[in-house]
Amino acid sequence: MQLSVIEQNGIRVLTTNQLAEAYGTDTKMINRNFQRNSERYEQGKHFFALSGEELREFKGSRQIDPNLKFASILYLWTEKGAWLHAKSLSTDKAWDAYEMLVDDYYRLQQQIKPLSEKEQLMAAMKLTLDANKEIGEIKSEIVELRDKVENQITLDHGQQRRIQRLIGSKVYEVASNEEHKRLLFAELHREIKDRFGVASYKDLKRQEMLKAIAYIESWVPRKAVG
Repeated sequence: MQLSVIEQNGIRVLTTNQLAEAYGTDTKMINRNFQRNSERYEQGKHFFALSGEELREFKGSRQIDPNLKFASILYLWTEKGAWLHAKSLSTDKAWDAYEMLVDDYYRLQQQIKPLSEKEQLMAAMKLTLDANKEIGEIKSEIVELRDKVENQITLDHGQQRRIQRLIGSKVYEVASNEEHKRLLFAELHREIKDRFGVASYKDLKRQEMLKAIAYIESWVPRKAVG
């Protein structure tokens, strides 16, 4: 069976007339099966439904039978769409025809057809949209990572040692004997925990480190000590 080659969006397709002829049935049966199982068919995957300006442009490409030039909507069936129709008909002839279509029509490699100016523009726009989407996703991941660093990551060992030394320096600055130092160490540690809502200065968030340093440097004991 010789089939006129029809392409849409760079892939081979068949009209309802061609599909009906190949399967040994009529267009009414093809349309009836489509209507009964419409939820299984996905436009762009199983078929293309052309109308309006898109249909006028397609007719102008002279790919279809002249008898279809007055059609207001044109269905073009992909390989996956042809498979669903063969499944609906479920006759030996339909399955034999489907295998033939797969081997000799849908997957037959031909010289690549150059894209029209409109197709090139649409492809470029799609690439731009896809790129923008990927950029947006990357930005979201960066923001999420930054938020995690700022709001969840605690001090590393070196930063903990810095806070510890600063606490010790402050206590030694205001206390004159060992008993007062012990009391002030406890007081300052307690106030740091209360001020920053942590169980220990080691649990301070990295983003709060500079605030903690400023707080310790300006800290004054609640009671004067000698």
